[in-house]
Amino acid sequence: MFHFFQKKLFLKDLLEGFVDIHCHILPGIDDGASNITESLDLIDKLTQLGVSQFVATPHVMQDFYPNTDETIGDAFQSLIEAVSSSSKLSNIVINPAAEYMMDEYFEDHVLNNNLFTLKKNIVLVEISYFQAPINLEDIIRKIKKHGYKPVLAHPERYLYYHNNKEYYHRLKQLGCDFQLNLLSLSDYYGTNVQKKAQYLIDEKLIDFVGTDTHNLKHIEKLTNIKLSKTLYKNLEPLIQETNHTFSVI
Repeated sequence: MFHFFQKKLFLKDLLEGFVDIHCHILPGIDDGASNITESLDLIDKLTQLGVSQFVATPHVMQDFYPNTDETIGDAFQSLIEAVSSSSKLSNIVINPAAEYMMDEYFEDHVLNNNLFTLKKNIVLVEISYFQAPINLEDIIRKIKKHGYKPVLAHPERYLYYHNNKEYYHRLKQLGCDFQLNLLSLSDYYGTNVQKKAQYLIDEKLIDFVGTDTHNLKHIEKLTNIKLSKTLYKNLEPLIQETNHTFSVI
């Protein structure tokens, strides 16, 4: 018998109390929020989705966003002051971190033990969408040698790995965790990325999830993501693991 009125499952149903470990909410220092007003709007809309804790992860990318401890710290302090003054958002927890492009300058940050981590020794990293660094494996080894645990942001978005599925397993063997963008569960980045996100979840290669929110359009898309029963079931423990690992409450 067909169940025409079976309840629809939405991503937002899983996000109550979520710890968002990848978001661009710090004002004016990368391609996310451009000012305090936009930061507060993003935070407000994300809390309406259920997010209760944020790890702000501005890009550190030498050629485009050469952020430092000082630029991140100043933006974070400005945001905290604004949030503290808001009656709606005063209970929200925000901590600073960064999303590091693994470029030629990144190794200096590692060698100097100068990384803004997600928590303790866990560091969020990314690679170019056009081509992975030829010395990627060496960089990962150096990260681990210096006591850090790398988490690769949005592995599903690196199109050059889509026909080389074995390399995902290779990166995991090297000790690299994976963080999936929740937006990738929709067709926002394209259907190929959506399919690869599904594959990585099915293969149990994903460790953590985040929104990677840059703007209100992203949040609107997140709000309307529908999930199959199987995907809902497989995604729930990933969200729980993210919350368990990164919550500071």
